[in-house]
Amino acid sequence: MSFEKVCQVTDIPDGGVIGVEVGETPVALVRKGDDVFALHDVCSHAEVKLSEGEVYDGTLECWLHGSCFDVRTGKPTGPPAIKPVNVYTVKIDGDDVLVSLSKES
Repeated sequence: MSFEKVCQVTDIPDGGVIGVEVGETPVALVRKGDDVFALHDVCSHAEVKLSEGEVYDGTLECWLHGSCFDVRTGKPTGPPAIKPVNVYTVKIDGDDVLVSLSKES
């Protein structure tokens, strides 16, 4: 599995979200304490950036129509989205956040 350094842990506000690029793939990074989660940064309903939304209770809410996604699984938890978004593997190395787009085998 190949990882790419995308930012520092402190670049992500605790309880917040930022958008980064891994290669040409947009990724939304959500931080909750020491945990960082990575989701595809495009809403499966309206194709807008999820990283411009709000985070609460382990959920990332799209700013446009209010679709909600579980940050751990990418599954929609509230309409209008019905399709999940991809989630990616995150590794913390010191203060660095690394993301892999590869699927584990």
